[in-house]
Amino acid sequence: MPRTERHGRSPDGRVRVVDVEIPNDVRYIEKVVELVRRECQVMAYGQRQLMLNVPVALTEALSNAILRGNRDDPAKHVHVRAEVDAERLVVEVGDEGAGFDLEAFLIDPTTPENLGREDGRGLFLMRKLMDHVERLEAPRGSVVRMTLHRE
Repeated sequence: MPRTERHGRSPDGRVRVVDVEIPNDVRYIEKVVELVRRECQVMAYGQRQLMLNVPVALTEALSNAILRGNRDDPAKHVHVRAEVDAERLVVEVGDEGAGFDLEAFLIDPTTPENLGREDGRGLFLMRKLMDHVERLEAPRGSVVRMTLHRE
């Protein structure tokens, strides 16, 4: 599985934490999504959030990090940190890429002029399924932070 992995309760027991670093390989996406989804389930998140919001948004963030951020380079890694409590999920997906301008990629792929485009759909879905999506600077690449408030 991942190169480093930690998950479970925080020392005070109020926050569920997943902290993993995976090889830059799409075959790890499903495993990471399941780790985060399971922690949300423990914290009694709603069925829609468990079956749609979390898996789809996190899958898109991970695939973007692997394929776009790290340019599918097998020498690179992706870091995922998720904190889940009774109120919200905050998940950060970090890559080792050069970074990007989040605003420049925020297109609506459902408009007629964008229907044929292959880019922008992942960020569009992430923004539709999560309450907040932002890009952060990181020492070695960039991080996408997504926040979802529990139903």
